Amino acid sequence: MRAGILVTGTEVLTATIRDENGPWLSEQLSGLGVELVEILVVADHPGDLVNGLEHMKSIGIDLIITTGGLGPTADDLTAEVVAAFSGRGMELDPDMEAKIARVLARFAAGSSVDLSVDALNEANRKQAMIPVGAKALDPIGTAPGLIVPGQGEGDPLVLVLPGPPRELRPMWEAAQGEPMLRAVLDRATRLQKYRLRMFGTPESELAMSLREIESDGLSFDGLEITTCLRKGEVEVDVRYRDAAAGAAEELKEALRERHARSLYSLDGRTVDEVVAALLAGRRLGLAESCSAGLLAARITDVPGSSEYFAGGVVSYSNEAKRDLLGVDQALLDEFGAVSAEVAEAMAIGALDRFGADVAVAITGIAGPGGGSDEKPVGLVHFNVRTAEGGVRAAAPVIPGGRRDVRERSALVAMHLLREMLA
Repeated sequence: MRAGILVTGTEVLTATIRDENGPWLSEQLSGLGVELVEILVVADHPGDLVNGLEHMKSIGIDLIITTGGLGPTADDLTAEVVAAFSGRGMELDPDMEAKIARVLARFAAGSSVDLSVDALNEANRKQAMIPVGAKALDPIGTAPGLIVPGQGEGDPLVLVLPGPPRELRPMWEAAQGEPMLRAVLDRATRLQKYRLRMFGTPESELAMSLREIESDGLSFDGLEITTCLRKGEVEVDVRYRDAAAGAAEELKEALRERHARSLYSLDGRTVDEVVAALLAGRRLGLAESCSAGLLAARITDVPGSSEYFAGGVVSYSNEAKRDLLGVDQALLDEFGAVSAEVAEAMAIGALDRFGADVAVAITGIAGPGGGSDEKPVGLVHFNVRTAEGGVRAAAPVIPGGRRDVRERSALVAMHLLREMLA
C-alpha cells in the first residue's frame, strides 16, 4: 500500500506558514502500515495541482491525500481539480448544503460585522458541490472533505482534506470509518516499530555499528532502519512487520551491548521523561546562568514536575550569583563567573537555598561576544551534585550560535542529571 500527500497552498510553498499536516499524516499512515512515498507541496494553481496528481498516479500510488484548497474563495479549487482528475463531474449535495448553511448561520449570528446574505449563500453552494460518486465528509469548519474514487481499475483513491490542522485531524479520524477509504487502508499490513535514543554517539559511529552487526550475520531484510541527529541526540527508528520481529529484537540488543553508555532509552522515552522518573521522591534545585531558565522550562514541561522540582535561580549577573546563591566574591574575582569553581559554588548554593537532594548548575559563554583564547564562546561549566556528596562535572565547548549553546546547555545538563540519578 503506497500513499502520497499533496499539500496545496502558495503560503506553504513560500514558507509563510509551516506545513503541519504532511508530517502528522505521515505518522498516521506509518502506524497503519501504509508506505508513504512522498509529500509534495504545490501552489494554489490548478495546473500545478493537476501535475501533482498525475505524477503520483504515474508512480503507482494507491492513495492520494490532498490538504487545503476547500474554502469558499475563487482560488479554492481542489474539489473541482480532483473531480476532473478522477473523470467525474460536479453536482450539488443538498444535504451538505443544508449542513453548511447551519454552520454559516451560527457564524453570522455571532459576528459583529454585517455580512452579505448573497455572499454567504454563494459560498455555501460552492462548498456543497461534490464530485459525482464521491463521499462527502461532514465539515469541522465550513469545508466538507471528500473521498473520491478513480474511474478505472488501478486508479488511486483521493482523500481530500481541509488545510487547517484543527479541521484536518478530526476529519481524518472520521474518514477512516468510511468503507471506500477503509477498503484501501485494510490492504496494508500494520508495521510495528520502536525508537532508541542516544546521547554522545556520533551518527558515523552508529553507522559503523550497524554495518558490523549486519556483517556479523544479522539480516536486515524486513527491517526499515532510519537514524536522525535531532538537537544533539541520535534517534534510531526501526520499523518491521511480524515476520521480522526476531531480527528487530536482536538488533536492539546488539545496539544496547555496543552503546551501553550512550543508549539511554530503549522504549522511545525522551531524556526529560527518563529524568522525571528518576527524580521521583527527590527534591531538585537549579542554578542557571547562560541557559537563562531553559533547563527549568524542560523540567517543568513534564506533567507532575511540581512533585520534585523545588525551584531555580537564573543568576545571570555576578551579583545574583553572590546574593542569591551565596557564591563567594573571592571565587568570582579569582576564577571568573565561567569556571568550575563558580559552577560548584552555584550548585552548592542551590542545594542549600532550596533544601534540595540534588542540584544542577550551569554557567557559560553563549556568545557571540565575551569569549577569549582561554575561555572561548561555547565553553559551559556544569556541576551536578547530591546532598549525599555525589558530584558530576563537565566543561565542554558547545558548537553553534547563541541559541545552540543555550539550548544544548540545557540538554547536556539533563543528561548529566540522568547519569547522576541512574
